[in-house]
Amino acid sequence: MSQQTSPVVPLLTPKEVSINQIQTELNRIWAEQTAKANGSGPAAVRATTFSLLVYEPAQTQRLLAQLGYYSGPVDGIFGPRMKVALHAAQKDFGLPQTNHATAELLQRLRQKAQQQPVQTSSDPQTLPVFSQDSDGSGIADLIANQNPCRVVSLFPVNDAMDEEGADLRAEVAAYCPVQKQRNSLICCEYITLSGTRRSLENITTLIQSLLMNDLPRFLWWKSDPDQSEEFFQKLARSCNGVIFDSSSFSQTQEGLIKMSQMVEQGLNVADLNWKRLAAWQELTAEAFDPPSRRSALLEVDRVTIDYEAGNPAQALLFLGWLASRLQWHPTAVVQEEGPYNLLTVTFQNPQQRQIQAELAALPVADVGEIAGDLIDLKLASTNLEADCCTVLCSQTTGCMRMEAGGGAQSCRVQQVTPLTDQKSEVLLSQHLQRWSRDVLFEEGLAVSCAILQLIALA
Repeated sequence: MSQQTSPVVPLLTPKEVSINQIQTELNRIWAEQTAKANGSGPAAVRATTFSLLVYEPAQTQRLLAQLGYYSGPVDGIFGPRMKVALHAAQKDFGLPQTNHATAELLQRLRQKAQQQPVQTSSDPQTLPVFSQDSDGSGIADLIANQNPCRVVSLFPVNDAMDEEGADLRAEVAAYCPVQKQRNSLICCEYITLSGTRRSLENITTLIQSLLMNDLPRFLWWKSDPDQSEEFFQKLARSCNGVIFDSSSFSQTQEGLIKMSQMVEQGLNVADLNWKRLAAWQELTAEAFDPPSRRSALLEVDRVTIDYEAGNPAQALLFLGWLASRLQWHPTAVVQEEGPYNLLTVTFQNPQQRQIQAELAALPVADVGEIAGDLIDLKLASTNLEADCCTVLCSQTTGCMRMEAGGGAQSCRVQQVTPLTDQKSEVLLSQHLQRWSRDVLFEEGLAVSCAILQLIALA
């Protein structure tokens, strides 16, 4: 069952302003609303909850908005409106409909943007018909719906795409989710800054000043970790937490190691991909809740994890979590190239017993929206008398490979129900409500990185 959101009222559709007029324009909006409140009608009020700073290297949303396909907040969030806009653009260019922007689509959008002026009208009647798609209009992004705030989005463009000497572009907007239980509208402010990476770095102080004082601040870095860069460090240090999604890392292993290093440096780091493992972790723990099986957990010395080929982050994070809970220390790794790209990790527990874990990347014909989702896993023992065999598998794929390995009948088998809240924007919204440090994540990530360091030395 999909999660529904409230309708959204555009108090101010994206309006281009000069860099030094951002605060002035926003203040003008609320001054007008204050005057309205003193009159006869209900007024909209500025949200004072937190600031979300989004670093979005992909140009998809900005280009779709510029060309009129997308009419919602330019916030870097792939919500329902973005999905509709993306499909509309793909249909317009005669491309297959997918939930991600291909290189060909981006090229087409850039070419069209160079030939077409920016959409600046706030009149819905003048916008292209596809921006008013019934599946997308009237649906607020979950962030604005559940967490009204100020969103500052940074859209770096390639130097080659930017005209020499071109100024930074700034836009401001305000959108208000309709809440029936409230008499007034509590609205999100959106500030969009686009330009070359160098030009954005030159206004770091301005960017920091746009984050609301004395309120929580979050940095959603939608790219590989970049802690060696001064730009990232300044932004991260000005926020209460840094949010990544390791499912989108181009260099997964390097990205996980850099996240772990940030944790060691004292940063409050979150990974949305870690949150996708919650159901797998809960069912694994639940399998050993009965008193008769609790002691059998110590007999587990064989672990098999299958995941969708393409991104091993979830598999490594789950294995790191399991090992950290059972105090397993990784001692050796063996990589085997082939159809499954097998990775075998040897651990040692406090009782000096060896445990072997095997990670297998399974090719899949229908890749989901999230790269590297877990498919199934098995916990077993070389002690045939031990009652510890546990098999978990995705409800969408079944347990065929685990059953083919034999012994499934003597195992506890459970299916992980596909979750409807795996999308980044939903996980982000949930995290923003409970954003304290996650000790389990940090400890599990440390073990995952210890495995990766052994791989680097192998």
